[in-house]
Amino acid sequence: MTLDRRRFLEVAGLTAAAGVLRLPARAERLSSPRFEAVAFDAFPVFDPRPIGALAETLFPGKGAELGNAWRARQFEYQWLRALGGRYEDFWRTTEDALVFAAGQMRLALTAEKRDRLMQAYLELEAWPDAPAALASLKDAGVRLAFLSNMTAKMLEAGIRNAKLDGLFEQVLSTDRIRSYKPDPRAYRMAIDAFGLERERILFVSFAGWDAAGAKWFGYPTFWNNRLGLPPEELGVCPDATGKDLSDLARFLSSSA
Repeated sequence: MTLDRRRFLEVAGLTAAAGVLRLPARAERLSSPRFEAVAFDAFPVFDPRPIGALAETLFPGKGAELGNAWRARQFEYQWLRALGGRYEDFWRTTEDALVFAAGQMRLALTAEKRDRLMQAYLELEAWPDAPAALASLKDAGVRLAFLSNMTAKMLEAGIRNAKLDGLFEQVLSTDRIRSYKPDPRAYRMAIDAFGLERERILFVSFAGWDAAGAKWFGYPTFWNNRLGLPPEELGVCPDATGKDLSDLARFLSSSA
């Protein structure tokens, strides 16, 4: 990775004066970066807020509660099915969780409303800060991948919607192994895909539990804590935390 790329430094909050790029002293002393690749969960890149907004439109005054119940049951179903050996993919578990959450709240979830909420997962776009930050990492020579519980179809739809084509070397769905993070086999997918030691791959999570799972596996981990949540009480902490991907770029520049 070449750390003297102007775009990367601008996103990272570094400066260039009189045509000379100013790197941190530590970065100037090192000839090779600490991380050669970054593996992202889906939601540090894709903005899920439109799903919640649609839920509120369809169920006025109940959208936030429905979203919270839906999200909680979504992951419960994934983990229960993985543990019970009754795997279904992210799309199916998400739809089943929606039906349950609406039923629990006594909401009239018609087929049309169910389909609209599910379709919203195929219409996600990037967080405003994501495209520039990802492009800067790619330009700097960092290898990028998705490593997500989402299906490949969902990930590829997000890449198209967000106009991120060509940035990601790998699009890794845990559907390939018929399991979900935090299964260690799921995290290993990035090692196998990149052909790198785990210490050379930075994992970027959206959820605190995913940051913990990656640390259990042994990845250096950056928690993209966009929701401002406290860390999970699971015995490990991420190597760094930031509110957006510009913070990630700064962390990478300081870790070089």
